[in-house]
Amino acid sequence: MSNEQKPVFGGQAVVEGVMFGGKNHYVTAIRRKDQSIDYFHLPRKHNPKLTKLKKIPFIRGIVAIIESSGNGTKHLNFSTDRYDVDPSEDIQLEEKEPSKMTMILGVAAIGILSFLFGKFIFTLVPAFLAEFFKPVISGHVAQILLESFFKLLLLLGYIYFVSLTPLIKRVFQYHGAEHKVINAFENGKDITVENVQAQSRLHYRCGSSFILFTVFVGLFLYLLFPTDSFIERILSRIALIPVVLGISFEVLQLTNKLRNIPVLKYLGLPGLWLQLLTTKEPTDDQVEVAIYSFKELKRREEESEKAILAAD
Repeated sequence: MSNEQKPVFGGQAVVEGVMFGGKNHYVTAIRRKDQSIDYFHLPRKHNPKLTKLKKIPFIRGIVAIIESSGNGTKHLNFSTDRYDVDPSEDIQLEEKEPSKMTMILGVAAIGILSFLFGKFIFTLVPAFLAEFFKPVISGHVAQILLESFFKLLLLLGYIYFVSLTPLIKRVFQYHGAEHKVINAFENGKDITVENVQAQSRLHYRCGSSFILFTVFVGLFLYLLFPTDSFIERILSRIALIPVVLGISFEVLQLTNKLRNIPVLKYLGLPGLWLQLLTTKEPTDDQVEVAIYSFKELKRREEESEKAILAAD
């Protein structure tokens, strides 16, 4: 089976584990303090309206971000609440659809956090710093370049400093394990610890690359808007947030499609370079957890496909 025919799986590192998602299911596996493996599973809910939106270029990226953020939060909460629980006090988590109110609050929380993060970190601060240097660097193009430089500096600085904490370092190791498993699968290797460890911890489809692409896409878009008025500058940046996200998602998909084409594959290199910060080499034990998660997801996906074929 060629790479083009293989099912596409995505993933996310969580606390002491990895989440993988497929066409019909999401599965997280974590290693608890007693060294046992625990799983959390949620079926993927197919909403006809969202499915249609996912087919529209530029819109589909925003839908995918909201959906993956909401789902990823559930699995991250599971890992943080579960991995250090004493097995004698175990409580079985129910695999059930959250209430409508829970879903509304979850989406609202994601929206508020995204807005604040974009406004105060990646919009206000770089724009303010560039404005501060305006008496020295006043040209329009120079101001945009300076603003983008500060944005990139903030991104790299934030990732570097959080990676110094023991908890985030381990999460980044699981992030590397997730990529290695996906690469092993896409390269047609048997999913064993030895084969997985031989793979790269970098992947073209990673969300880290997407974050970096938002900086570059923003740079080119901002060139089309004036910087004379600071208020207009800030308002345009906020208004362009969904546009930047939508275009950046398409750039991410494009670089993934071009990754095996000579010369064009280099378009995705900046995203891979950023992953040198957001991923770390995992231990064999961490890779083992990622493999448990991936194999459980594949088992559920295959069962779903068989059930669909039987129903037909």
